[in-house]
Amino acid sequence: MVLRDVGRGAWQLFGYPFRIFFLSLAVLAVFWIPLWVTVVASPLTLPLALPGYYWHQHEMVFAFLHVAIGGFLLTAVCVWTGTQRTHGRALLAMWLVWLAGRVVMVAGGGFPGWLVAGVNLAFLPLIMADAGWRIWQARQKRQTVIVAVLGLLWLMQLGFFMRPQGAFINAALVLAMTLMLVIGGRITPNFSMAWLRNQGLSTQGVRIIPALEWGVLAGMGATLLAVLSGHGTAIAATALVAGALSLIRIVLWQGWRVRSEPLLWILHVSLLWIPAGLWLLAGSAAGWWSATVWVHAVGVGGMGGLILGVISRVALGHTGRALQLPRGMVAAFAAVHLAAVIRVAAGFGLVPWQAGLGAASALWIAAYGLFLVRYFPILTAPRVDGRPG
Repeated sequence: MVLRDVGRGAWQLFGYPFRIFFLSLAVLAVFWIPLWVTVVASPLTLPLALPGYYWHQHEMVFAFLHVAIGGFLLTAVCVWTGTQRTHGRALLAMWLVWLAGRVVMVAGGGFPGWLVAGVNLAFLPLIMADAGWRIWQARQKRQTVIVAVLGLLWLMQLGFFMRPQGAFINAALVLAMTLMLVIGGRITPNFSMAWLRNQGLSTQGVRIIPALEWGVLAGMGATLLAVLSGHGTAIAATALVAGALSLIRIVLWQGWRVRSEPLLWILHVSLLWIPAGLWLLAGSAAGWWSATVWVHAVGVGGMGGLILGVISRVALGHTGRALQLPRGMVAAFAAVHLAAVIRVAAGFGLVPWQAGLGAASALWIAAYGLFLVRYFPILTAPRVDGRPG
C-alpha cells in the first residue's frame, strides 16, 4: 500500500508541467549551491564537465532558469490558449532531457564537449516548440515576444559552450531580465489590481503605459547589443537608460499598496532588483566595481526572488488551493532577498568575501529548502478540487 501511494505521488508529478519542474528547480537550488561552495572552498576535485566557475555560471543561469521557464510557461500557455496540458509520458521525456543535462554537467568531465553541449542545448527548444505551437494555433501574436526571447537565450547558451569566457553569459542575464520584465510586467500589476478590488480598494493610480512597455523592451534590446559588443561606454549608457525606464514602470504599479500580501510584494520587490542590477552593470562597465555585483543582484535578488514568488503562487492556484502561503514561506521570501543584499555587499567588499559567500549561500538554501519542504506534499498530491492535473 505504501509503495502504491509513493508510485501515485511520483506519477502525479507528471500530471502538469509545473509539478515536476518546480520540484526539480528547488532541488537544484538547494543542492547545487553547496556543491559550488565545496568546489570553491575545498581541495576536493569533482568530475565537472566545465571548470568550476563556468559550471556554476551555466547551472545557475541556464539550468535553473530553463526549468523555471518550463514549469511556468508550459502551465500558463495552456491557460492563455485554452489547450490541453502536456503531461504523462511526453512530460516525463521532456524532464529526462533536462535531467540528463544535469548529470553530464556534474559528472561529465571525461565526456567530449559536443556531447555535453548537445544534451544541454536540447531542452529549451522543446519548451519553445511546445509553447510556440500552442501560441501559433491560438493566433496570440502578443505571446510571440516570449518565444523570441527564449530563442535568443538559447543562442546565448550555444555561444557560452563555444566560448564560456566571452560575453554570452552576461547577455543571457540581460535576456533573463528581459523575460522577467515581460512576464512580471503582465502578472504583477494585474494580480495587484485584482487583489485591491477584492479588498474593496480603488485601483486608481496603478498604471500600465503601452509606450513605456515598448520603451523598456527597446532599452533592454539596446543593452543586449551593447553587452555583446563589449563596448564599455555603450553598455553603461544603455543600461542606465533601461534601468530608469524599468524603475518608472515598476513604480507606476504602486507595489507599496499590496505590502500586506506576501504573494504580491515578493513580485514587486524582486522586480526592483532589475533596475538596480542594470545600474550596477553600468558601474561595472565603467570600471567602478566588480561585475560580480550586478550579476548577483540580478541572479539572486531578481531571478531567485521572482522565481520563488511565482512558483509559490502557481503551485497553490493550479492545485485548486486558496492563495494562502504555507507556514514559513514569508521567511523564505525574506531570506532570498537578504541573501542578495549580503552577496552584493560582499562584492563591494563591505563584508568579508568568504563570510558573505557563506551567509548568502545559507540563506539561499534556507529559502528554497523551505519551499521544498512545504510544497513537496502539494506538488505530489492530486488537486484538491478533483480536476485533472
